[in-house]
Amino acid sequence: MHDYAAELNAEQYAAVTTTAAQSLVIAGAGSGKTRTLTYRVAWLLEHGVAPWRILLLTFTNKAAREMLERVTQLTGADAGQLWSGTFHSIANRLLRRHAERLGYMPGFTIFDSDDQKALMKSLVKQFAGKMTKADRFPKPELLLSLHSLAVNTATDWHRVLSNEYAYLEQHEDIIEKIYNEYTARKKALNVMDFDDLLTNLLRLLEEHADIRGDLQSRFCHVLVDEYQDTNTPQDRIVQLLAGGPGSCLMAVGDDAQSIYSWRGADVEHILRFRETYPQAEVYRITTNYRSLPPILELSNAAIAQNENQIPKDLQAARSGSHFKPVVIPAPDNRTEAAWVARRIDALMGDGIPGKDIAVLYRAHFHSMDVQMELTRAHIPFRITSGLRFFEQAHVKDVIAFLRLLCNPRDEIAFRRIAGTFPRVGDATAGRIWAQWLAAYEKWAAAHPDTVILSEPHSKVFAEPAVKVAPAVRPHWNGFLALMDSLHPDGHSLLPAELVRQVITYLNPYFTHTYDNFDERSEDLAQITRNLGTEENLEEFLASVALLSEVDSPTTPDDDTVTLSTIHQAKGLEWKIVFIIFLGEGQFPHKRVIESGSTADIEEETRLFYVAVTRAQDQLYLSFPRYNGRSYDAQFSPPSRFLTTLPQELIQLWSD
Repeated sequence: MHDYAAELNAEQYAAVTTTAAQSLVIAGAGSGKTRTLTYRVAWLLEHGVAPWRILLLTFTNKAAREMLERVTQLTGADAGQLWSGTFHSIANRLLRRHAERLGYMPGFTIFDSDDQKALMKSLVKQFAGKMTKADRFPKPELLLSLHSLAVNTATDWHRVLSNEYAYLEQHEDIIEKIYNEYTARKKALNVMDFDDLLTNLLRLLEEHADIRGDLQSRFCHVLVDEYQDTNTPQDRIVQLLAGGPGSCLMAVGDDAQSIYSWRGADVEHILRFRETYPQAEVYRITTNYRSLPPILELSNAAIAQNENQIPKDLQAARSGSHFKPVVIPAPDNRTEAAWVARRIDALMGDGIPGKDIAVLYRAHFHSMDVQMELTRAHIPFRITSGLRFFEQAHVKDVIAFLRLLCNPRDEIAFRRIAGTFPRVGDATAGRIWAQWLAAYEKWAAAHPDTVILSEPHSKVFAEPAVKVAPAVRPHWNGFLALMDSLHPDGHSLLPAELVRQVITYLNPYFTHTYDNFDERSEDLAQITRNLGTEENLEEFLASVALLSEVDSPTTPDDDTVTLSTIHQAKGLEWKIVFIIFLGEGQFPHKRVIESGSTADIEEETRLFYVAVTRAQDQLYLSFPRYNGRSYDAQFSPPSRFLTTLPQELIQLWSD
């Protein structure tokens, strides 16, 4: 048997060896949460608990695998006999045994996201296919996002529609028919989607007392990782599984790192744990093994701004450095990005590998300038927060119009544009393209000395030059009118104005295509701000193409810097961390400030806390006084997250 007292610190040991029926373990950032949970499982096994009587619920399969591997190393036991996995995987195992009690056949299959889209697409065609072409109906992905948010927050979807997707209320009646048929069709096909796994397990536990009792008897110990990330169905499932006589529950997490309310997580589950389980013991694990003292002092001061929290004060296990976190005010976003690139170059020149450096940000569009500056400096980087900025679908949609304006022979750009027309698929786009190219070549032959198309598109490509179906004609005419407006009198507008007009034209398409349109619109607005008064469209498009061509390794080598949103960075750590765009209205986000919601502001504060606690040795906090260089550049003072910090905790550098 292990000497647990020797292998754990006092706080970890108390949690691992507890005899409380219910316990809440508040494990601060970098305090060894996984170690504590792993040793708890090992302790139970070494004290006679059969592995099949332990249920370990996690949020990723990777976390479950890592904990089982550590348990095996610690105890030598066959940890594979534990019931361990994500909520969804455990739900699948249990539903396989009892599917018939819910009206399913035992061999039900599970829809992945592509399956869901395919079914939803067919239902949209069935119920909304005959709508007026000008009245765009939401895409299947958008309908699925709305539906999933309602399920995971246990909220009626009508209310979610009203609160989060008000611009779709005109389609509410048809959406209801689609959702009803979506549910019925899945049942008829004997399939479940990922949300069904949770809701059906919850139904099974609530409606069938015999099954609930059997499971409560089986699982005498229920352990839950990252409890602050549970949504309403998950929290209720935990209560039911651990609600039997003699059942023990341990919930491990950190309320200060609850940052996923937008996908249904509810921090109140961990904050009100003692209300749900009045006899529960609370254990705080506050020794941080990750960050140096100056970084922890700043993180403690940052999270102290929140009133609705379980108080804790992280203490550093490491020592040896007095390098205070650095705050860098920059005149504008480009200067900020250039400074970050120069500093990274200097750090790497001093021998620090790129893999030990990360640039973190609140929103993906914040990374645009840093990507371009790192590319210019020949510093390799990888994006963990999604696609590179100019590879995103909505950005490529806009760029396609600019490419076609410069090069009317650009077939890929044309086909992408045609794809934004309702009822135009690949085959139809190909037919229209062939007519477009023929008309252009005829025009070009008659104007051999003209570099770009100077005649109005509505003259060159109108019928009979390009014939389209009557249903497509209004959209085709709108496209031609747009292209005419982009270069009046044969002279193209400034790039920033071109982008603005294209965005205005595409807004109806974007709104009904993307579920996170607000975020995507910020991406597009950032392009116009950054273009400013630049005049050369060709150079801009060339720089975009070159940026997109830079290799982005899936497995980073020692020289690769990481760029990531803070949400994606949770659970990770780097020796050196840059947090950029720390301006009021950028982080915290303008929408959060305008909402006046204390809960939303506190989640933004937790997000900042997560960001600063990713750093081990050095932390840099920067903000641009102006975002953009054009007449509509946005002024933003430093974020409240900076101004409320005790000034003795930071050092101020100039850009």
